[in-house]
Amino acid sequence: MGRKILFITTDQQRFDSLGCNGGRYAKTPVADAWAATGLNYRRAHCQNVVCMPSRTTMFTGQHPRTHGVVSNGIAFPQTSPNIARHLKREAGYRTALIGKAHFDPGLDLTFAFRQNRLAAEGSTGPWLDFEHVELSMHGPVGGVHYNKWLRERHPDHVGGFATVLTGEGGGETGAPEVAYNPIPREYYHTDWVADRTIAYLKTLGDDDDWFVWMSFPDPHHPWDPPESVARRFNWREIDLPPGHPGSHEKIVEILSQKPQHWLDWYLGRFSNPEGGPSRFVPCRMTHDQVREINALVHAQNELIDEACGAVWSHLRARGWECETDIFFTTDHGELQGDFGLMFKGPYHVDALMRLPLIWRPAPSAAIEPATIESPVGLLDLAPTFCRIAGVDVPAWVEGRELPLVPQGTRERVITTWDSQFAAVGMHMATLHRDGLTLTLYAESTRDVGGRFPLLEWIWGDKGRIPHYDGAQGELYDESVDPLQWRNLWNDESYRRLRSDLTADLLDHAPTPRAEPLPVAAPT
Repeated sequence: MGRKILFITTDQQRFDSLGCNGGRYAKTPVADAWAATGLNYRRAHCQNVVCMPSRTTMFTGQHPRTHGVVSNGIAFPQTSPNIARHLKREAGYRTALIGKAHFDPGLDLTFAFRQNRLAAEGSTGPWLDFEHVELSMHGPVGGVHYNKWLRERHPDHVGGFATVLTGEGGGETGAPEVAYNPIPREYYHTDWVADRTIAYLKTLGDDDDWFVWMSFPDPHHPWDPPESVARRFNWREIDLPPGHPGSHEKIVEILSQKPQHWLDWYLGRFSNPEGGPSRFVPCRMTHDQVREINALVHAQNELIDEACGAVWSHLRARGWECETDIFFTTDHGELQGDFGLMFKGPYHVDALMRLPLIWRPAPSAAIEPATIESPVGLLDLAPTFCRIAGVDVPAWVEGRELPLVPQGTRERVITTWDSQFAAVGMHMATLHRDGLTLTLYAESTRDVGGRFPLLEWIWGDKGRIPHYDGAQGELYDESVDPLQWRNLWNDESYRRLRSDLTADLLDHAPTPRAEPLPVAAPT
């Protein structure tokens, strides 16, 4: 008999959002306690900095270029191997996913993908080898279960949400995708996800082994938590983040050292269609807007921690505390004002790649608490789940079991980017090793990815989409530049080290699958 596994993910949460990782604002006592009594991985990286590729990596233990979901808009193949199927078949685990899935494209007006029509069908699974699913997205949108529940049970509270990917201004500063939601917190999707998780756990027998993925849609934009929670923080008292350069002139100076699309996005010459609302122009964002967004993010993170606490209380009441392993992480980070930017995209820096990752092992496992600085990745979760369940790690898994002690042998972690849109055609691979972060830019393409002419027209002037010839790159030495403001790619004193890191990355980079998966939708 294995141990029970509660796998908690958020969406778009920074490493430094938790108190145990240096967070100054949001109170996160539940996650902090798990970190103190378990394993806190302080150099965990995602393998892709947007939702669908990263979630598929967690589900498969594979790099995006291996499983093929290299960008948003590529549906996860139903026949592909996944960890839920493996645990169910090999160890008899009960399996459930509650909250945000995003294994199928979210922009699906015709409900072509089953993820988006399960609720309309009156189905809670099975789906993707989860025997039970209840799904949510960012507000009451699409065909997911939360949307149906809110519209049927509490229709008066549907209108208080902001809308994702519009960039529409709101709040008190006109910040993009901000709203003070009048919805009672118990009807908001964070508490709903926790409530539905508890409801599912109540259906399980005391001796069942189970793998439950509890997946919160926040703190991903839109930033529209219940007003009762949002007002915990006065945005006027929030400092600009340390990674914000403080002035337009300093931002331009820093971004001018980086490849072209960094400064072009900031100035509105490149619309960054894969990372946020196309209408958003970072240089128009005021300091007060950054403060207001961050205040709401802190509120969302506190609400998530409280929801985790409710589920944790239920587990203890069931007597499952000693036989349940708890994991807490996210799919990718958020710029959140660093470099004067917001949202995400093809920007391989700590704000997006470095993640919170906490493993609170079941006390019955007798694993000593530790803070672990070795580089690890989200692809290491699947083999760790196998270890807990007492089953062999399947051959298709590329990750390795998470280390248990600080003195590990891990050397590197790799993150890749391949544009969703043929019109953008950007391809990057990043290696983090020994406090150094190196990104190689492959030659740009214009025939790989999805083609959506209407969206390309909306983006505007295609002349500002960068074309890289393979000579560009980024190199940051965090021992002297923890904010990653100084690109050392062309620094002669780092030339030999750059060559060494480049060779290391090329030696260990995943090989793309022979048949690329098609881009099925624009998000």
